[in-house]
Amino acid sequence: MSRRWRTLPGVAAAAALCMLLAAPLSGRGQQSQNAPPPAQTPPPAQPGPPPPTFKAGINFVRVDVHVTDKNGNPVTDLKPSDFQVREDGKLQTIQTFQLISVDQHQPVGQEPDVPLRTPEQQQEAAAADNVRIVAIFLDDYHVKRGDSMAVRAQLEKFLENDLAPSDLVAIMYPLTPIADVSLSRDHHAAAKAIESFLGRKGDYTPRNDIEEKYANYPAETVEQIRNQVSLSALKGLVTYLGTLREGRKAVLLVSEGYTDYLPPQLRDPIASAPGLDNPAATDPMAGQGDPREEAQNFFSSMDVQEDLKNVFSAANRNNASIYALDPRGLAPFEYGIDKDVGAQMDAKMLSQTQDTLRVLADRTDGRAIVNQNDMSKGLAQLARDSAHYYLIGYTSSEAPSDGKFHEIKVSVKESGLSVRARRGYWALTPAETARAKAPAPVRTGPAPEIAHALESVASSAHHDVVRTWIGTSRGQNGKTQVRFVWQPATPAYGERSDGAQQPAKVMLTAIAPDGSPYFRGPVAPSEVTFDAAPGPMKLQMSVQGQDGHVLDFNDTAMQVPDFTTPQVALSTPALLLARSAYEYHQLTTEANPVPTAGREFSRSDRLLMRFQVYAPGGATPTLDGALLNRAGQSMAALPVTAQTGGGDQIDLPLASLPMGEYLVRITATSGSSKASTLVAFRVVS
Repeated sequence: MSRRWRTLPGVAAAAALCMLLAAPLSGRGQQSQNAPPPAQTPPPAQPGPPPPTFKAGINFVRVDVHVTDKNGNPVTDLKPSDFQVREDGKLQTIQTFQLISVDQHQPVGQEPDVPLRTPEQQQEAAAADNVRIVAIFLDDYHVKRGDSMAVRAQLEKFLENDLAPSDLVAIMYPLTPIADVSLSRDHHAAAKAIESFLGRKGDYTPRNDIEEKYANYPAETVEQIRNQVSLSALKGLVTYLGTLREGRKAVLLVSEGYTDYLPPQLRDPIASAPGLDNPAATDPMAGQGDPREEAQNFFSSMDVQEDLKNVFSAANRNNASIYALDPRGLAPFEYGIDKDVGAQMDAKMLSQTQDTLRVLADRTDGRAIVNQNDMSKGLAQLARDSAHYYLIGYTSSEAPSDGKFHEIKVSVKESGLSVRARRGYWALTPAETARAKAPAPVRTGPAPEIAHALESVASSAHHDVVRTWIGTSRGQNGKTQVRFVWQPATPAYGERSDGAQQPAKVMLTAIAPDGSPYFRGPVAPSEVTFDAAPGPMKLQMSVQGQDGHVLDFNDTAMQVPDFTTPQVALSTPALLLARSAYEYHQLTTEANPVPTAGREFSRSDRLLMRFQVYAPGGATPTLDGALLNRAGQSMAALPVTAQTGGGDQIDLPLASLPMGEYLVRITATSGSSKASTLVAFRVVS
């Protein structure tokens, strides 16, 4: 049955655009709280997380099995011959067998205090079987404000006490792009981030442009959109985790459950105006015994169950177990007394939402931590389940492609042991099977220079303490002028932005090949310029907080270009950002304004790219500018204008660009000599 809200004008578009926030972006971008406004031109397709790799064919099934003795202790000395696996009652042949065991106290591989800054470093760390992966999904759309504040302490205690130093943790919200999900060993930092977790259940105050668009829709419609966003993001998360490794991954879902149905008392015509024009708002008996309400509740429940199936099917295919934690604890009511919902309806809604959490946990071999004020036991069980298990693989003898559920039963020959494994899996449909068997399309990918330029967008969007930009231009006496700019990074959603963690000073040392310094000292307030000889140079940067504590340290090697050669050359383009007409006027009148170090912008922003061109013999080169998409294909020519006092400029308003990544190519030609440079940036809202 199709959803009723999909027939309402504009709602489908709003939901689709909102779900774009939870969809993966290319590279790792900064989490934006300002959702993109609807565009007449749809945004370019962005690649999602790669599908799970079927190393032994699409009919190969993996299941992790927990075996414990009568005292609940893990049994870790069994062999493949000790197990029997049946699918739909038919005995299967075990083809792969591995015991996974995590040392609770010893870090593995790199020291845990070494940051995992790049996706490659995170993937390498995640590939280790004896490291647990725990992704915490903070579903703020479906957690009340008070409950989110109450559960923080238990989540922080779990991170700091139940995980080993080498275990990897990620935190995600419904609006977090998959590309921004970062694995980290810094459990203390993750616990600090959880301190900002604030639930929004029942609170329809818009916080970004997309939520502004549907703030005036009926409350029930907004709830349906929120369900779609959250469950789509959860599905994307388990799919992403499946690309990291074959072993077990745990998702800790912090949510109060899902429903597309709201009682009449809460069915406000305008979500952001509670009680306005809702005659049932103060009538506790509204809808009581009404068969139409019963039918509406039933069909809404069916819709939600279908969405849940999509999530736990993806989780099973990617060997991810969902541990559903209900922050309401031992909850007597679903709604507060101020909502005037009758006791019978309230009890029914509480049961329904709790059941959705049980379904997700039960169908993925996780645990439902529901109706418990002390959640520590359930959280500790998550850690234990991921510490000792057998990873068993077999090729299904029936090779089903019917899209149906197929039961798995695992047993051991030795008596007195308890065996737990996921109950089964949903087979691929015939269409999915055909796609999986089809040869992969040949993808050439972008040219190396395009890929290199796009890396600057990803690196500048990391949620580090500061962002930096380094530009080079012609200096005096054969030297090259180096310009270093730093700016505080904008905190990601869920991160604290106060106190001693804020950067106050950057100390920079630029070192020549012979060890002598080109520059050493503080960069105040935000930039410094110095001369360096062409060739290799080492930069050491230390970021200090308000109390003088070192927040970050970076050691980088770079090649200083030579602008004295008899070839046409371009300086590093400086990006100047104007967010208002006043700022634009200031930039056009300032001779040397400070460039922005960021590479993520809004469609309401305006970019100015300024640069110098050098040609032998005082020749005047021909300059061309072009806007490219992320594949390097030309989209539009960009005029280049000469600036009073020297230099050239490209003026680029972003209002017409949909979300995505773009590049500007600047080319200078003088006779047979030619120079070109690329500047990449991302439009995020």
